[in-house]
Amino acid sequence: MTSRIAQAPVELNDLAAAALLPPRPARGHKGTFGKLLVIAGSVDYAGAALLVCTAAGRAGAGLVTLATLESLQPLFATKVVEATTLSLPEDDVEEVDPEEALARILDHEHDALVVGPGLKPSLSMTELIQALLAGDEDGDPMPAVIDAEALRSLATVDGWAAEVSARCVLTPHVGEFRRLRAADGHDPEADGDLVGDDSRRVAAARAAAAEWGQVVVLKGARTVIAEPDGRAAVAPFENPALASGGTGDVLAGTIGALLAQGLGTFEAAQLGVYLHGMAGEAVRARLGDAGLLASDLPPELPLARKRLTEIADAARDAADVVR
Repeated sequence: MTSRIAQAPVELNDLAAAALLPPRPARGHKGTFGKLLVIAGSVDYAGAALLVCTAAGRAGAGLVTLATLESLQPLFATKVVEATTLSLPEDDVEEVDPEEALARILDHEHDALVVGPGLKPSLSMTELIQALLAGDEDGDPMPAVIDAEALRSLATVDGWAAEVSARCVLTPHVGEFRRLRAADGHDPEADGDLVGDDSRRVAAARAAAAEWGQVVVLKGARTVIAEPDGRAAVAPFENPALASGGTGDVLAGTIGALLAQGLGTFEAAQLGVYLHGMAGEAVRARLGDAGLLASDLPPELPLARKRLTEIADAARDAADVVR
């Protein structure tokens, strides 16, 4: 029997992505469509937090809350118009108090997390991230998208994957991916060319997903999404316009919103990558290969979702005719 890990990855297309869309019941309300908690942002990277929250709302999350240091809350509260804010206690200027912050986060009602974009590197933040993803005796932690500084923080901890019990979608670019592999005792150079060699990218993402027990989104041209059981999918998009600061924050918010709406980690990662890619293609069609700003992407997300909804509806109508 051929093992699943040996099978070719799924090539994502409109129909495959449309089949992953979470339902939008006509009598749903904002609580129906998920509560997302975003732990992101700092003085130097305020835009990252704003992009995540905006993308999450545009991707369909019912409620988005930005958790940020209490000294920064007044700054962010004036910027995230549709999102609410949650202050995280500090034990020094711009230094989170891990124990108090964890208690406040766990006390906040949410269905999924996004952790990492724009956070300030610190030992205390690393401690908070580890504790948040480890869970406790009261139950499993919420599913989470782990991005940017959260990935870099984990990479400073040898054998980090064994300490993570949350169901996660890890969204590294190639550099972050190599650092995570090194922290897990793997020689990252053994993975080969992870920029231009698609087969190497798929193999490395699959191996990492299996070792870490988490869904891995290896970003770049033809982004790879890998599941621990060996399944993998590849997005078709090769768009140089997306090589712009902040586009990864939009992706993190998009996937987080889909987790909050009830999709599993592998499904949310595939659909999030695809919607993000569609949004990038729409902006590229207007502007060309350069000049795209990350803030151009969120308004395109609901339009991309609308297109996929129409495709899903047409497929159901066609199936009904056949029956």
